[in-house]
Amino acid sequence: MERLGDQDVCIVPTKSRELPHLKIGSSVLKADFDEGDDFYREKTKNELRETPEVVEQALKDFKAMYKDEPDLFVPDDDEFCRKFLRPCKWYPKSAFELMKRFYKFKANNPRYCLNLLPSNEKKVLSSDMVIPLPDRMADGCRVLQINCGKAWNTKLVSIDEIFRSIILSLEAAMAEPKTQIAGIHVILNMDGLTLNHVTHITPSFAASVTDWVQRCLPCRLKGIHIVNQPFIFNMVYAIFKPFLLEKTRKRLHFHGTNRDTLLSFINAKALPMEFGGELEMPNESIGQGVCDYFCWFEKDFEAASKYGYVKSTK
Repeated sequence: MERLGDQDVCIVPTKSRELPHLKIGSSVLKADFDEGDDFYREKTKNELRETPEVVEQALKDFKAMYKDEPDLFVPDDDEFCRKFLRPCKWYPKSAFELMKRFYKFKANNPRYCLNLLPSNEKKVLSSDMVIPLPDRMADGCRVLQINCGKAWNTKLVSIDEIFRSIILSLEAAMAEPKTQIAGIHVILNMDGLTLNHVTHITPSFAASVTDWVQRCLPCRLKGIHIVNQPFIFNMVYAIFKPFLLEKTRKRLHFHGTNRDTLLSFINAKALPMEFGGELEMPNESIGQGVCDYFCWFEKDFEAASKYGYVKSTK
């Protein structure tokens, strides 16, 4: 066990695929590559059309499609294919279009995607700005907490670096079968947002973020929850609003300091106490522990970074 200073955070090695867990207080964050139990199998069948017959045909058709795509380099294994097929409910054509958009965004936006490795994003990962919460919801969803106010020192961290770390975190979640099946909720904590922060958010940045979230992200994004937003947040929303699709707007929930409405979407056991839940998080910073945990998987991110179009494409 590796203690991280005096923090109530430590990395715990395990025998399961030789992967560690990150102990956060009394909870454990772990990269979970297990397909799940009967609950998840039933969920895949009912929500994603995932039956042996559908899967077999979809994998065959999907692989045939991307093998004919010029300049696209991706692996040929089923595990990789599931990342794109599950969000598209195993419709191979839709999954193929999603894959193309995902890798075209990567090729055309090096400022956000080039050399996207934990070792290159330590500044944000260690700052408590992007925190994968340790406990899943009752329905299996992951919860990602993003702190966009007090934790953001604009003199040290650029908004591009924040977006890079968000992409990195969501790509990590996408590799988990249970998250592919159940989806993810994102909490945007705006406590401490100031005019100084807002001036760093441009329409071009908003366009890139919304393009990636709405068209390129191979993930079942179940909800985006805005909490603790001050009045000045209206300026931020005004920048993003022109780029939001109706589907995305329906998944946006503005809670302010109303914990009851947040709890109606995210069950108490998976929600930190600071937001009205029951999940006890350490009072100390956990950023360094989160950063170290991501860096444990550096080689996996290196392998993933090599996939995509071999040259920029439109």
